[in-house]
Amino acid sequence: MKPMIYLDNNATTPLDPRALEAMMPYLKEKFGNAASRNHAFGWEAEAAVEKAREQVAAVINASPKEIVWTSGATESNNIAIKGTVRMYRDQGRHVITQVTEHKAVIDPCKYLAGEGVETTFLGVDRQGRISMDELRAAVRPDTVLVSIMFANNEIGTIQPIAEIGAFCKERNIIFHTDATQAFGKVPIDVEAMGIDLLSVSGHKIYGPKGVGALYVRRRKPRVRCEAVLHGGGHERGMRSGTLNVPGIVGLGAAAEIALREMPAERVRVARMRDRLWQILDSQLDDIYLNGDIVNGLPGTLNVSFSYVEGESLMMGFSNIAVSSGSACTSASLEPSYVLKSLGVGDELAHSSIRFSLGRFNTAEEIEQAGRQVVATVRRLREMSPLAEMAAEGIDLSKVQWAGH
Repeated sequence: MKPMIYLDNNATTPLDPRALEAMMPYLKEKFGNAASRNHAFGWEAEAAVEKAREQVAAVINASPKEIVWTSGATESNNIAIKGTVRMYRDQGRHVITQVTEHKAVIDPCKYLAGEGVETTFLGVDRQGRISMDELRAAVRPDTVLVSIMFANNEIGTIQPIAEIGAFCKERNIIFHTDATQAFGKVPIDVEAMGIDLLSVSGHKIYGPKGVGALYVRRRKPRVRCEAVLHGGGHERGMRSGTLNVPGIVGLGAAAEIALREMPAERVRVARMRDRLWQILDSQLDDIYLNGDIVNGLPGTLNVSFSYVEGESLMMGFSNIAVSSGSACTSASLEPSYVLKSLGVGDELAHSSIRFSLGRFNTAEEIEQAGRQVVATVRRLREMSPLAEMAAEGIDLSKVQWAGH
């Protein structure tokens, strides 16, 4: 058996040993409840939670008081969207988002339709970026929230966040960004970028699963969210429930490491991504890059390989862990809705693979993965009647298939 090469870091990351080390005391002897204010066990837990708030806030230039703990980015997105819209329901019932958002944004928006809230879904260009002109045109007098993700989980494209933030400030509209993939990987400044709400997840930055955070702006303007979970009034009344102290400590430690190592890590990971693309592009014909490699996440590479099927490809290089779509929807055999939104046809969308590189990948692994992908694509194309027809000059788009 060949050793596994993990290239699915956008789905989840391995826990950094340094984050685990920070967590261990709070899984063992320091087991107090951070809400227990009557004894040293509670005080100790509370102090650890407050330190983690500082560590997370530092990554995005926020105040520690603006960090609300959650179970992950899905919950953060639900609080940001449902909580904000419900809190400001008297000011309007219109939300703007985009077609390539994660389901954790799309589904809450669709759910709110049952409460009389309308959502406008902006389209994207071939790189997966929204148009500022379309955003401006979509705003109505009753628009209360714009929710646009910082960077896409499938293709890595980074949106013009500072422009969106400045526009929302002009129009007094609350701006939320799902920064799950960008947090700790690229610079984020909530003040400079005009962000009012921002979602974070621990397990995307080498922290533990089951913990996340929501940044909620406290001044200029003060943003308020109605609670989605009720009971106890923890976290400024926005998120009740006993805090996951070990998880929060792990997220805090992971955030501090990410901030400190970001400059060097961005360069190293981007270099490996570019090398992987160079190997594939120089040795294979009819492959297509999805997204924007220049203005995108340093570790994300989404490639379509004509005439082969993504699932077959993944089975062909079984010791490389990659994704053929978003991990949260990969149980479905439907082609990726993100790729279809870029204008990628069904056949090509079905042939796409997302390689997401991270902290613990090595240059040697990238060379090996590149060789294996090239060999697998060639082998599958040799067996593919589609590749044979294309080689003979037949235009596959004009073929009338039996049964269609």
